Amino acid sequence: MPVDKIISLLPAATEIVCALGLEDKLVGRSHECDYPESIKHLPVCSKANFPDNLSSAAIDVKVKEILADALSVYTVKREVIKELMPDVVITQAQCEVCAVSLKDVEEALDNFLDKKANIVSLQPNNFQNIFTDIKAVATALNVEATGNTLVEDLEERVDIIRHKLKYVESRPTVACIEWLEPLMVSGNWIPELVSIAGGTSILAEAGKHSPFVKWEDIQQQDPEVIVVMPCGFSIERTIREIDLLLNLPGFAAMKAVKNNRFYIADGNQYFNRPGPRIVDSVEILAEIIHPKLFNFGYEGSGWIKFSF
Repeated sequence: MPVDKIISLLPAATEIVCALGLEDKLVGRSHECDYPESIKHLPVCSKANFPDNLSSAAIDVKVKEILADALSVYTVKREVIKELMPDVVITQAQCEVCAVSLKDVEEALDNFLDKKANIVSLQPNNFQNIFTDIKAVATALNVEATGNTLVEDLEERVDIIRHKLKYVESRPTVACIEWLEPLMVSGNWIPELVSIAGGTSILAEAGKHSPFVKWEDIQQQDPEVIVVMPCGFSIERTIREIDLLLNLPGFAAMKAVKNNRFYIADGNQYFNRPGPRIVDSVEILAEIIHPKLFNFGYEGSGWIKFSF
């Protein structure tokens, strides 16, 4: 089936479509899609069912209330989508909290559109799944060869890091913080990114959802490196709430803090997006974990060292 009109309801999918050279076929986006800048003029096809100025704790409470009532965290704008008449709608089935879900899209569009749209749903749980999803999108959009080439280029960048670390024995323990209140550490693909970048992830398992943890658990592990990368937060947004961590008992006595190895990364633009820039995320971690070996130029934009 020819694909002339694409709606992406997932920031990572929007980036995939653009990386495949099909930006000109995008006709709609989600409220969270903000990269590349050139897609921001597109009609917005979804909205969050809670204000965007809430604190970490308030967001957590609101989302749990919405899900407990069997409601959706996001609303699909059916009328907007109907007007755009898409051939393909891309969404996800990985996380109800992170973006518009497959269930939301199916329910919103069931027997509503004037023509049948192909709904492509992504479900990346680990690092390799992200590359598989890129290929799946490419196949759905009739550019399979371009998808294969894109994945090969991304894998080549990963291999460069792996090769450079082949004989490096130092594998510092790394805590990746995905949410500040309540505390969560980063699961899914993040432990693999840490491993590729020459570190040892703590308290989370590759391929499994990010777990809630107690501060005492992190204290007990006493990681050598701490990277704060809250889901959906920019560096500036994270800094506004960083006191939630700094004021925890015994924080100043942590090994990472004493050795000035406490960092804030842009979770929203990099680590939380299972698209092409996930390889940028590996490169960011490589810079952070092994600064003497890697300098890709992300410091200041993709991550900062937090000074006390």
